[in-house]
Amino acid sequence: MVGPFSGRQLVVLAIVVVGVAVVLKVLTTPLATPTAAVPTPGASFVAFAPAQVGLRPGDRAPELAGTANGQRVELSSLDGRPLQLSAFAGHPVWVNFFASWCPPCQAETPTIEEEYEAHRAQGLVVIGVSVQESSVSDVKHYATTYGLQFPIGFDGTSAVYQAYHVYGLPTQVFIDRNGIVRQVWNGPVTRAQAEQMLAPLLTASASPAASTVPGASVAAPSSGLGASSGPVGAPGPS
Repeated sequence: MVGPFSGRQLVVLAIVVVGVAVVLKVLTTPLATPTAAVPTPGASFVAFAPAQVGLRPGDRAPELAGTANGQRVELSSLDGRPLQLSAFAGHPVWVNFFASWCPPCQAETPTIEEEYEAHRAQGLVVIGVSVQESSVSDVKHYATTYGLQFPIGFDGTSAVYQAYHVYGLPTQVFIDRNGIVRQVWNGPVTRAQAEQMLAPLLTASASPAASTVPGASVAAPSSGLGASSGPVGAPGPS
């Protein structure tokens, strides 16, 4: 006996106290430890690898092709036809790397379509390059949902993504009429930012040599449905 309590009663009381403590611990502990997730709409950049320096202003833009498993892979439109940068020689080109599941890509998609519609008469070509997608049908659904009219390529092997040294989404590459990279922007763009980057590309004219690429036709942009930052190495603004 300990005071008015027996040893057995004290053991039972201790068990009850421990049990209550355990229950309180369970009730006040989160079900899971928070982990990093895909950013919510409006977040600036979804990085898949450490920042790297890839294309620089002044570089000649690579063709929309690359290598996968030792084989050359060319970008294909959503209906399976080749989508080549050389087909748009003499045009200012905005290449947008995106994914349909990427929240900051979703946030900027209406801006890209608005800019395309505003400047297509001036020759602007926008080429969407969809990467890390499960199927072409997912990208087609995305394009239909947003009413996209510019060409979209399906980079199923990420060969083009790697050829352009992209390390996250969305990534923008602005190319002048002579096929020279003028700006690489990591992250989504606003209309004001897009206007600033497009202005010199739209006003400058192409040199005669750059406008005539052997074997390439100067084509007007086609529909992505039927026919088809920051500084370099740093994320764009939040």
